[in-house]
Amino acid sequence: MCIAAVAWLAHPRWRLVVAANRDEFHARPAAPLARWADDPAILAGRDLLAGGTWLGVNEATARLVLVTNRRTEAEPHADAPSRGELVRALLDGADPLTEPLAAYNPCNLLVAGPDGLVALENHPAERRAVLAPGIHGVSNGAFAPPWPKTRALCAALEHWLTGPAADPEPLFAALADRTPRPAVPGEAGAEAMFTPVFIARPDYGTRASTVVLIGADGAGHMIERRWAAGGEPAGTSEAGFTWPV
Repeated sequence: MCIAAVAWLAHPRWRLVVAANRDEFHARPAAPLARWADDPAILAGRDLLAGGTWLGVNEATARLVLVTNRRTEAEPHADAPSRGELVRALLDGADPLTEPLAAYNPCNLLVAGPDGLVALENHPAERRAVLAPGIHGVSNGAFAPPWPKTRALCAALEHWLTGPAADPEPLFAALADRTPRPAVPGEAGAEAMFTPVFIARPDYGTRASTVVLIGADGAGHMIERRWAAGGEPAGTSEAGFTWPV
């Protein structure tokens, strides 16, 4: 997961709205959005290399968790545990305010649940913050200041909420935006290839676009659109779920 905009308690109809893109090497195998056979309470795509996920919902714990890799000048540690396993632990109920993060390669996480919306990052040091109701975004840099493409996606989500806030297509259109944005001076990963919301490259790029809608009544709907190398459509999955309130 490389960019996400989240509306938390920002609209009377919606408890939570998420619009997110997962960017990854196209060669890395992944299963599409589905209920997991070993834990049907979890609804998520699955990394078939390490077994975790980049974004998911757990009906049993009323949790939504997503992760973005944090780009740094240093190479990732090959022997570090998978960040997708961290997402799984948080989905299963690990406390986002105390769960250790130092062992993992640099990352950012957003955890929504009964205790609110919590932002976590582990680079250059562990930071945790309970976020106020509103619209929040994250990409491959620090939460603050947000990258220009993150601000663009958040603005699109805010605009969507001012209208009927029903049809997810405008959110998918915002996730499909290939417009280059200004680079972020001094930020690793701010090269031109990473500045659009949607990255279309033959080796690495946007693999999935996901919209999650959770109503004030707890009725949830998740839609995942997958993309092949170069940005061609590669399938769609969607499913409903219940979010205890």
